[in-house]
Amino acid sequence: MKKSVTKNYIYNLAYQILIIILPVITTPYISRVLGVENIGIYSYTLSISAFFILFGSLGIALYGKREIAYLQKDKKKYTMAFWEIFILRVITMAISLIIFFLTFVRNGDYQNYFKILILEIIANCVDISWFFQGLEEFKKTVIRNMVVKLISVVCIFTFVKTRQDLTKYFMIYVLSMLIGNGSLWLYLPKFLVKVKFNELNVKKHIKPTITLFIPQIAVEVYTILDRTMIGTIINDKSEVGFYDQSQKIIKMLLTVITSLGTVMLPRIANNFANGKKKKINKYMKKSFSMVFCLAFPMIFGIISVSDIFVPKFFGEGYEKVAILMNVISPIILLIGLSNVIGTQYLLPTKRQKEFTKSVVCGAIINFIINMSLIWKFGAIGASIGTVIAEFTVTVVQMYFVRNDFNVWKILKSSRNYLFSSLIMFVVCLVIKSIVRKPYFCMALQVALGGIVYLTILIILEDKFMFDIIDRIRKKVKIKGST
Repeated sequence: MKKSVTKNYIYNLAYQILIIILPVITTPYISRVLGVENIGIYSYTLSISAFFILFGSLGIALYGKREIAYLQKDKKKYTMAFWEIFILRVITMAISLIIFFLTFVRNGDYQNYFKILILEIIANCVDISWFFQGLEEFKKTVIRNMVVKLISVVCIFTFVKTRQDLTKYFMIYVLSMLIGNGSLWLYLPKFLVKVKFNELNVKKHIKPTITLFIPQIAVEVYTILDRTMIGTIINDKSEVGFYDQSQKIIKMLLTVITSLGTVMLPRIANNFANGKKKKINKYMKKSFSMVFCLAFPMIFGIISVSDIFVPKFFGEGYEKVAILMNVISPIILLIGLSNVIGTQYLLPTKRQKEFTKSVVCGAIINFIINMSLIWKFGAIGASIGTVIAEFTVTVVQMYFVRNDFNVWKILKSSRNYLFSSLIMFVVCLVIKSIVRKPYFCMALQVALGGIVYLTILIILEDKFMFDIIDRIRKKVKIKGST
């Protein structure tokens, strides 16, 4: 039975938004209860454990999702692939866990927190969401994990009451992850058949996972290392807290765009395996349109409301987060584009070498800029480095696909969305200058800004927007006739 890309996107989008939104819901409470320094310690220690999870994962999740997608129609083959890939993941994670224990748990600062983060590494070891994503069974991963995440929010408001409750906050985080990932195993028997252990060949997966591992290391340099470098170079852990809070808001918006990549990777991989190039091009064109349609209003929207939003949302003492959000907002567009080219096209079509080169270039640029700017500008320097790094990745990837797609034509297709967003931005600035009540001002900016943006696109007769409207009309018509 053919899975629906739209339904899978909605399922995955719902979950991805949830795992970003739930921390954002708790953030106003946590930022006030724990304080910016504790938030900085939390972010800094998590950035350390994230590297060990990265090295333990060895690119297996991305590789596994792609390989399962190739074998969707053969149950025995994908069963064997699952066990081979999972065994490899257990081995590499075990090695990483031992090194983590010897390096940070036994020695150094924040030992108690690092002990708790051992459970985070174990949780990532038992994570098999890549298997269900490869089969395009996104509903399975969404419903179970949604329940666990919602319970974790209840626990935060119940148990985290003072600045001394940072340990409890850590425990809620790791246990929710462990239970959420472990619960997916309950679905597994339905999708697998029995295979003999001596038929498994784990070794054949080592080389391709390492090939995908290299670009993942590079990506992590400017998604995780930023926090580590800020915490190491700057003694004041508050800078890490400011940076982390700004990232939470940006990533929440970014998730709406990048969730499409999670869904499209197995779909394009399957079409590539079956030689359906026309379908791949059709999917890619829609993906680019979606990125432009969502990214531009998000960027200008952030710049419009950040100075009002931040103090009301995070509380006093977090004003610097507004500046960081404005500086880093362009990555919504840049990561959106590189997600389409890299995750949705280069990886599923087995062009990981080009993908690797692009992110390595970004990582090098990011590291150089961080070393140059963080010591002087702190979190702002890291934000500048992230934007330039993401710009580098996008440009390099566009160069690699210049013979596959008309890059100039793709960029030109963004003009409707850029123009509409600029008009929206002007309207939002006018509202800000007239309306003095902060909450009412933000609500008015979001509501009127959104209406203006959509209206301009309709006036311009934007094809992508009209396709969406037509699809909605058809669904309403079908429901009305039943």
